[in-house]
Amino acid sequence: MTTITRSPVRATRKSASPGRRGACARHTARRRAALEWIAIHSLAIAAALFFLLPFVFVFLTAVMSDDQALTRDLWPHTWEWGNFATVWNTPGFLTWWRNTLLYAGLGTVLAVGSSIPVAYALAKFRFRGRNLAMMLVIATMMLPPQVVVVPMYLFWAKQLDLAGTLWPLIIPFAFGNAFTVFLLRQFLLTIPRDYTEAARIDGCGELRTMVRIVLPMARPAIAAVALFHFFYCWNDYFGPQIYASENPAAWTLSYGLESFKGAHRTDWNLTMAATVVIMAPVIVVFFFAQKAFIEGITLTGVKG
Repeated sequence: MTTITRSPVRATRKSASPGRRGACARHTARRRAALEWIAIHSLAIAAALFFLLPFVFVFLTAVMSDDQALTRDLWPHTWEWGNFATVWNTPGFLTWWRNTLLYAGLGTVLAVGSSIPVAYALAKFRFRGRNLAMMLVIATMMLPPQVVVVPMYLFWAKQLDLAGTLWPLIIPFAFGNAFTVFLLRQFLLTIPRDYTEAARIDGCGELRTMVRIVLPMARPAIAAVALFHFFYCWNDYFGPQIYASENPAAWTLSYGLESFKGAHRTDWNLTMAATVVIMAPVIVVFFFAQKAFIEGITLTGVKG
């Protein structure tokens, strides 16, 4: 009888081969993860630079001298910080600020305050025609404002004599805003009905349930729609051009900047300085409120 014995070297090699394969697999996985990390962050940096470079260009031009603005020299020879003081002391600039704050602030409060009850009713009440009402809200979002600008202008200017003011832009927000209603309604649908039913069992009416139970839970969505509306009003150019163009005392920053550019046609450094002054508050507001803004957008579902 012949006995076959295996070589110790071969046995060692065979027993060590799965370990080497595992180490190679882990090394490949780490390398792949590192490459994915580099690729994702490279794309993120490229996208950030794509959006950031225009702001850098505007800021650098704003602090240049008039002779250097819009030349091949992209870095200021001398930092002209006095350009911002010149813009701030421009006649009418403070009036444009006051009007813009009135339009954006009061318009946002009215739009959000009037849209919350409508969104709550469409989300939590069950009544005949609820889906039809929601379809009408969405339909108004699809209607361009230019379609109804002529009859609306005739109504506000001829019937109510409010031409040359910002009130034709502010007053309609007291009757709700379709986009705000839609976003709030989508968020309120994600709040479980158990909370509202428990509040009703405890004796809360619908108004108290909405104020004490639902609204605290909907703060992220309310903050998001408020920021949306504030930015819209702050940057609105079409509305002030239609209703307030004939009265310089009612101009906003967006419309006044066009007049400022016309008065300083060759002074691009002052025009860019005015642009920086107008953009700065919006950037600061978004910087401090971005957490609530992103959270509200993330939590706003698409439940039907």
